[in-house]
Amino acid sequence: MSTDALTESYVQEVVRRVPADQRDDIAGELRATIADAVDAHEASDRAAAERAVLTEMGDPIRLAARYADRPLTLIGPDLYPTYVRVLTVLLGVALPAVTIVTMVLDVLDGAGIGAAIGTGVGTVLTVGAQMIAWLTLVFAGVERFGVRGAAQEWTPGDLPGPRRPDEGRRSAIVTIAFEALMLGLIVWQATAEPYRADGERMQVLDPDLWSGWMWPIVAGLVAVIAVNVVRVVRHDWTVPLAGWHAAAQALVTLPLAWVVYQQDILNPEFVAAVNGDDWTTPDSFYTAVTLIVLAIGVSDTYGAFRKALR
Repeated sequence: MSTDALTESYVQEVVRRVPADQRDDIAGELRATIADAVDAHEASDRAAAERAVLTEMGDPIRLAARYADRPLTLIGPDLYPTYVRVLTVLLGVALPAVTIVTMVLDVLDGAGIGAAIGTGVGTVLTVGAQMIAWLTLVFAGVERFGVRGAAQEWTPGDLPGPRRPDEGRRSAIVTIAFEALMLGLIVWQATAEPYRADGERMQVLDPDLWSGWMWPIVAGLVAVIAVNVVRVVRHDWTVPLAGWHAAAQALVTLPLAWVVYQQDILNPEFVAAVNGDDWTTPDSFYTAVTLIVLAIGVSDTYGAFRKALR
């Protein structure tokens, strides 16, 4: 490859990875920088000097990332501590709780200890993998597209023990962990069909929801998690962030409240198996749950705006 072609190839590898409106300026700057650096080299072989300069400049992908201010890590240092804390809560608290519940249900359903242990192992693998995957996906998305503030400074108040951690950060981490747990359970019950009746496995939630209402609920949960991750990065709520939170919360709350009110949330086969022949779930139960869902959504939205405006 000729000298000019080598430089041009390097420049193109950089500029094709930066925003289109910056490419001409960056290309011109790079060509001039490379040319000046080659001229400054005291080498009789210009091609060798050029190769040395390009080697010093490094991988064009890394250089493009610096120009575009894009991270090359999946989860960067600003978010990684929060990511580890949330993941610790999910895997250390939520996952064991879910595993124990599924094993107890198996035993109560008449399965042997060996079958219950097998269910527990399967739950750890499937639910644990989903928790890690979904949480990593959300944090990676915020790393690349989230609104950044100043990096969150660690303080001694974050240490475990007598000192109490920052209430705002702890509240956000609990929210992220809870929403991620809900998301993982929704997906897990659809794939694992954890309830067993008369030898048949079934989902707890109505499978028909996956052809409609379940998707905005899942998207809303992902959005709520992402907004709370940004909240941790920015230290606290801002009015625009509270607005995004309100939209995400509405995406979860309104469809969820509607399907509960319409009594479409639970799998009819699951309801029939649980209720038996002598009991019918009263309409007041679904009405009460609907009001609770709406109250939680409104309360969370109000709390976010109140903290943003204080």
